[in-house]
Amino acid sequence: MPFELPKLNYENDALAPIMSAETLEFHHGKHHQTYITNLNNLTKDNDLANASLEDIITKTSGDASKAGIFNNAGQHWNHIMFWQCMKPNGGGAMPSELENRIISDFGSVDKFKEDFIQAGVTQFGSGWAWLAIDNGKLVVTKSANASNPLVDGMKPIFGCDVWEHSYYIDFRNRRPDYLKAFLDNLANWEFVASQLV
Repeated sequence: MPFELPKLNYENDALAPIMSAETLEFHHGKHHQTYITNLNNLTKDNDLANASLEDIITKTSGDASKAGIFNNAGQHWNHIMFWQCMKPNGGGAMPSELENRIISDFGSVDKFKEDFIQAGVTQFGSGWAWLAIDNGKLVVTKSANASNPLVDGMKPIFGCDVWEHSYYIDFRNRRPDYLKAFLDNLANWEFVASQLV
């Protein structure tokens, strides 16, 4: 079964002004669709044709001969997560289970947000900032280009795209402002809490 572009749970203009309709039209409709088209073309005639997205990512990670497959599979998976990590009028208070876990593992919600923004700001070039579960503990990490914490045996539960196409129309080169606005105004903490299991 070929991979398909997931439908967003909100309209293209629903995240404005933090993420404009123009950004979503390009990012979801063009960038994400391109990764899917490439992935389907690269896997249709080989042993990965019927593999799950997660299996494709872990099986091709670090294999230079399969870099094209890994990059497109990784970006497809990352964006499926990304769209769910946002909602209109997001941010705000977290569900108590998530807040308690974050306080336990980071000391405070503010410290988690500070670490998350720092991960995104210090990711050189294109990549992602993540909240992930590593051996039962919540950790903040970052990854370059199409990679994600799955390749390190972790479970990503929240991610922010820091490729320029994710924010340049709305924030130009102000990546720190984008990351702060993402956490304060877009984050779908209910979705993140649902990933704790």
